[in-house]
Amino acid sequence: MDFIDLKSQQVRIRDDIDRRIGAVLDHGRYIMGPEVAELEQSMCQYVGCRHAIGVSSGTDSLLMALMALEIGPGDEVITVPYTWISTAEVIGLVGATPVFVDIDEKSWNMDPKMVKSAITEKTKAIMPVGIYGQTSDMTAINQIALEAGNLPVIEDAAQSFGATHDGRRSGGLGTVGSTSFFPSKPLGGYGDGGAIFTDDDELAERMRWIRLHGEEKKNHHPVLGINGRLDSIQAAVVIAKMVLFDEEITLRQQVADRYESELQGLELVLPAVDEKNSSVFAQYTILSEEREQLRKALGAAEIPSVSYYSVPLHLQPVFASLGHSVGDFPVTEKVASLGLSLPMSPYVTGEQQSVIGEVMRSSLS
Repeated sequence: MDFIDLKSQQVRIRDDIDRRIGAVLDHGRYIMGPEVAELEQSMCQYVGCRHAIGVSSGTDSLLMALMALEIGPGDEVITVPYTWISTAEVIGLVGATPVFVDIDEKSWNMDPKMVKSAITEKTKAIMPVGIYGQTSDMTAINQIALEAGNLPVIEDAAQSFGATHDGRRSGGLGTVGSTSFFPSKPLGGYGDGGAIFTDDDELAERMRWIRLHGEEKKNHHPVLGINGRLDSIQAAVVIAKMVLFDEEITLRQQVADRYESELQGLELVLPAVDEKNSSVFAQYTILSEEREQLRKALGAAEIPSVSYYSVPLHLQPVFASLGHSVGDFPVTEKVASLGLSLPMSPYVTGEQQSVIGEVMRSSLS
């Protein structure tokens, strides 16, 4: 059993992928070819934003957003310690300081109640993360940012792209949104890639410059940039996958519903989706006091499982200079110590889930 089944999806769209990759090979514009512009237009329509910018990775999308906002040494950016390291890594790479706040007990995303007290005169942005497939309470976070002087909100939608909050799509819920096309993401390519979203014309222009080494026009570089371009083959793959994306979101919800039914009655905490949200279930994650026991039992049955972010960011040695210790973010630490993600994709079958449920019930009995 695959943890994330990409093969079944590829069978459905292989002819289209081959055709689109063949077109790239024919025209030979391997970097920033016409497929990138086509993907950007589709992304704008999907998210409902003025600008979508295809870039080299989800990490680079966050980095370019910070660079465009001119955030750097002496500045602070509020984010969460329960996420992949790239979220806080990019804050450090521009010379700013990540300021961590704890997560909500139900959604496992940024707790808005913690944000207001973390804002100082050095705060230059707030960076919430859509963990495991649903967004943070972006309405509350945006309101806090507005009241604090219209602070920019950078939405890390690498896992929540395709989800909604109050009827609006993830990626378009802040000043800047970003996503990743890493293959395991709900909408992924076959390599690295990502996209940035914004309604701000000036920010979009700066991020396009930054994507191309800070170049506004040939031989004219008004800002420092990076090599942040998206290659045409990855854009071609993502375009082909977008044809299935909405259907696959529906299938993911069906898989999540079956898990909920299958695992009812066990001493587990199942994922909770806020009533204002829909989720794309990038992962299906449960909490269990018997996590290691479950992981070993599943492994013995050749069923993969993953303990994501088991060492949260505030306890990572790279951020030791921030002075945090165990106990500083109790909800994060609890979720990190108990979380276990089960096989998840649109193509997990009911039969497979029955086997997973049987193994877990036997392990916990």
